[in-house]
Amino acid sequence: MKMNCPITRRQSFKRIAQMSAGLAGAALGISSFLPGNSAKASTGAKKFLVEGVGTQQDYEVMALIRKVFEAVGGMGRFVSRGDVVVIKPNVSWARYPDMAATTNPEVLEAVIQLCLEAGAKKVRIADHTIHDARRCFALTGVGAVAKKTGADLVFPRPSLMKDMKLHGNRLDVWPVFVPFVEADKVLNVPVAKVHGLSTLTLGMKNWIGGVGGRRSALHQDIHQSIVDLAQFFNPTVTLIDATRIMITNGPSGGSPSDVAIRNTLILSDDPVAGDARAAAGLFGRVPSEIGFIQLGEKWGLGTYDLEKIATQRVVL
Repeated sequence: MKMNCPITRRQSFKRIAQMSAGLAGAALGISSFLPGNSAKASTGAKKFLVEGVGTQQDYEVMALIRKVFEAVGGMGRFVSRGDVVVIKPNVSWARYPDMAATTNPEVLEAVIQLCLEAGAKKVRIADHTIHDARRCFALTGVGAVAKKTGADLVFPRPSLMKDMKLHGNRLDVWPVFVPFVEADKVLNVPVAKVHGLSTLTLGMKNWIGGVGGRRSALHQDIHQSIVDLAQFFNPTVTLIDATRIMITNGPSGGSPSDVAIRNTLILSDDPVAGDARAAAGLFGRVPSEIGFIQLGEKWGLGTYDLEKIATQRVVL
């Protein structure tokens, strides 16, 4: 296959399917077709990070998200007319939004709206939940958002999991939730919270919900698993939802005392930098001391040295 020939994400998926019989011996390198590996990414342009903070008591989430994206050229910089966009929130737990265990539905709705304004042909919401998907989608408000915006809500099921070569340092062949591979663009929209095993769950860890297989196996050497998955999916951009964050008893929580209001959003095309900013700014942690952040830089996903990132702060 000539790498200089134009190829769409759908074409790449078809080729993977055609080669699945010989998967173990194939060296397709699927990550080269994922949205983060665009021509834009290869120009050497400096990566960016935007932190948006709602300082007004009655600020609107939609207005803040619009302002955050406008700081780097608007959603049109990432989503083109006719694109099929898949958004990956964290809605793994059957919790109400105010528990901060899941992505704020107001944030999700705003991102979908901006994608549609940019000309997306279709927007899909996908996550491989831990609790029953129907309960998760109902209680988290994601189902209501899908109905209101017209976005497709993709239920995880075995037929949508396909074994693919991850080319990770730990993870080799693994079942991948195929909507993320079939999409033209993928937007990662996680919630920020503490985690008993990985210390924090932010942008990179959100990709554990992008695959099937045994989660217990992924939690062995969890930091390397996180980085392997983040490298494979390599989203177009990540928006960390820190409007409400979970500061204790993560990742599922369940009590209002576990939650802190931060009214913050962190947008970056560098997954390591975004997680580093969230770790330091939201939780007071040293980024280089968080295993997956350290490994993310080691394996070339990005940097936790924010002086190397074009950083902006916007307020509303």
